Amino acid sequence: QTLELIFEIQGFPRHLSQHVGGFIITEGRLDELVPIENATMEDRTVICWDKDDIDSLGILKVDVLALGMLSCVRKAFDLIQQHHQIDYTLATLPPEDPEVYDMLCKADSLGVFQVESRAQMNFLPRMKPRCFYDLVIETAIIRPGPIQGDMVHPYLRRRNGEEEVSFPSDDLGKVLGKTLGVPLFQEQAMQIAIVGAGFTPEQADRLRRSLATFKKHGNVSEFRNLFLKGMAKNGYEPDFAERCFSQIEGFGSYGFPESHAASFALLVYASSWLKCHHPSIFACALLNSQPMGFYAPAQIVRDAREHGVTVRPPDINASTWDNIMEPDGQGGLALRLGFRQIKSMREEEATWIAAARGNGYLSVEDVWRRAGVEPRLLRVLAEADVFASLHLSRRDALWAAAAIGAEKPLPLFAGDMDGEGIVEPAAHLPQMTEGEHVVEDFVAMRLTLRAHPIAFLRHKLTPDTQRSKGPLPGAAWTTRQD
Repeated sequence: QTLELIFEIQGFPRHLSQHVGGFIITEGRLDELVPIENATMEDRTVICWDKDDIDSLGILKVDVLALGMLSCVRKAFDLIQQHHQIDYTLATLPPEDPEVYDMLCKADSLGVFQVESRAQMNFLPRMKPRCFYDLVIETAIIRPGPIQGDMVHPYLRRRNGEEEVSFPSDDLGKVLGKTLGVPLFQEQAMQIAIVGAGFTPEQADRLRRSLATFKKHGNVSEFRNLFLKGMAKNGYEPDFAERCFSQIEGFGSYGFPESHAASFALLVYASSWLKCHHPSIFACALLNSQPMGFYAPAQIVRDAREHGVTVRPPDINASTWDNIMEPDGQGGLALRLGFRQIKSMREEEATWIAAARGNGYLSVEDVWRRAGVEPRLLRVLAEADVFASLHLSRRDALWAAAAIGAEKPLPLFAGDMDGEGIVEPAAHLPQMTEGEHVVEDFVAMRLTLRAHPIAFLRHKLTPDTQRSKGPLPGAAWTTRQD
């Protein structure tokens, strides 16, 4: 009986959750129409009903998306204003910049909104976007719906002149003209149903709802017979009608409204423009907006350096919680990594250190005395090598941090203690190798500004060791030999 009950609840929601930006609008009093309960947050209430039930009842529901890229763009605009005295908004960015599209055509899009995935990077050089509407299509086409509906390759062939752009009727030509005869948007699916199959606007809206943009599976198939009969009645060939419906059915997995794609494309262009013209500021804003996107800070930093950005490590006398821009000494700007990049460090602790800094710290003990931080944090900072500007190596700083707060002086400092603090280390500690520094960088910050880890193994990599040897011991698959 227990097992029977388990199978019956398969697919049920595991727990209740609240949409971060969802709200509904009704003509009358909300509390007289839907049940309302208190949320966990103070002075916040939520609707008890499921979002899909609200849709079925015809109540207007609006979902506002919370996008990390909006925060990143805002922070980048603030940095541009701070360092270049230029005020930008999404509406005032220079439009249709050829350099931006040149960058995207090379798939140089790490960190750029929506087109940073490997699938999008692979598609960009084939798409070759040259205007804003190309970005609208780029945003919408690499989705499960268009891919499963076999829309991607026909669109590319037609765009590249490898396939003729034709329409079965002038009416459908008006619907599909700007997407070269390939339906990519939900609005087009509705228009095809109205123009080609004779749907009423109400039936087309039901079709739109069945496309289920944000559901796991749509229920488009119930419209199949109605659609095919309508297309046949209006003189369209059965093969064409079947192909049209198959493409529309693909939206049941995931298809974009054109308006949604256009709003996303605006952020694609804005983030691309920032990366193209202000790569250091874009990288700084992107790091300060983490976690988001596909890439870890290590990859963002490496990409920034490949674009000529000077990146400096966290420093006890220069860093704040956020990553910041500072003069590079040559009339430009360098990116200074902030304390937020250090594992096990809190923003509150970074605030204490920055507030007590004054004209700069002189030693590890000076930080402890003036900022009032715990000895644990000093060890965390030493592990991240933030005391290098004080001419302390990582090991020297770690030794000094370990001495602070100890119940009795460490032997090395037994003759130089005043009961609380320490003086600069007098003993010679063996220096860490470059490889050890790289390992410690990744342990402390998950990134390094030193050599790439593989650089220490490159001398051992020969043409023979780089070739596939076939099945790995214990593996359940084989690798192809080239």
